[in-house]
Amino acid sequence: MSEFQNIGLIGRTESDSAVISLRRLIAFLEGEGFSIVLESETAEAVLGHEARVSSRERLGQLCDLVIVVGGDGSLLSAARALAKFSVPLLGINRGRLGFLTDITPDQIEQKVGEVLAGKYMAESRFLLDMSVTRNGKAVGAGSALNDIVLHPGEFIRMIEFELYIDGQFVYTQRSDGLILSTPTGSTAYALSGGGPIMHPKLDAVVLVPLNPHTLTSRPIVVEGSSEFKLIIGKQNITKPYVTCDGHEQLTTEPGDVVRVHKKPHRLTLIHPIGHNFYETCRSKLGWLN
Repeated sequence: MSEFQNIGLIGRTESDSAVISLRRLIAFLEGEGFSIVLESETAEAVLGHEARVSSRERLGQLCDLVIVVGGDGSLLSAARALAKFSVPLLGINRGRLGFLTDITPDQIEQKVGEVLAGKYMAESRFLLDMSVTRNGKAVGAGSALNDIVLHPGEFIRMIEFELYIDGQFVYTQRSDGLILSTPTGSTAYALSGGGPIMHPKLDAVVLVPLNPHTLTSRPIVVEGSSEFKLIIGKQNITKPYVTCDGHEQLTTEPGDVVRVHKKPHRLTLIHPIGHNFYETCRSKLGWLN
C-alpha cells in the first residue's frame, strides 16, 4: 500500500492547459483508488468531480501528499501556505521554466504512479520569514521560498537603506533595492540580478544588490541561519516595497525596520527518481550538453 493515500490537488485555475492536466490526474488517481481532496478554487475550475473540497491550508492537515499542477509560481504559493504542515509537494509543470515542477504533462500517469509506489526522491528546502516594524510596532509580515526583495515600487528611483547581519553593520547602500534569496530562489530573480547559482542543499542565503550606486557592491553569500535587518533610510523620497516571492507585498515608510530570517518549518519537495539539479540547469538555462 502506498504511503500516500490522501492526495491534495492544487491547480493553476486560469490556465486551460493546467485544467486539462488536472482532469487527467484526477481520472488517474480515481482509477488507482486514491482519496482526492481538491483545493477550493481548483474545485471550481474542475466541474463534475466527486472529490472532497478543502481550503488550501486545510489540505496540509488532510493530505499525505499535495500535487501542484501549474508553474513554479503555483508551487511557491502552495509552499508558503503548506510548509508549516510538513506535507510534501510534487509538481506537474504547466508553466514556463519549471525548476520546481518537474513532471511534464505527458508523464502524469507514469511519473505520478512511480511516486505513489514509493519510487521518488525527497528534498528539503528552507523558506524565509519577513517582518516589518514601525516605531517598534509590527505592521506586516510574510514568507518566501524563493526570495524577499526590497525595491522602489511604482517609481524608478534609488532608495537608501542600512544592512545589518547578525547585529553587525554591513553597509549603507543606495541602489534600486536588495534581493535576499534562498538556494531555491538563486535560479530566479537573484540570477537575473547577477547572483550565483546555489545548489539546493546549501544552507546559505545570497544578498544581491539591485543596480547599486557603488560599483564595488557585489552579491554576498552568508550562512542560512543568519538574521538580517534592513533599516529604511529617512531621506528616501519614495516609499520602498518589500515583496515575498513577487507576490505578498508591503509598503514601507522611512525609518521602518525589515527583519528576515530562516523559517522554522522546512518544505519537502518530491521528485521522480533520476531528478538531477545540474541536468535541470542545463535544460532550463540553455547550457550546452
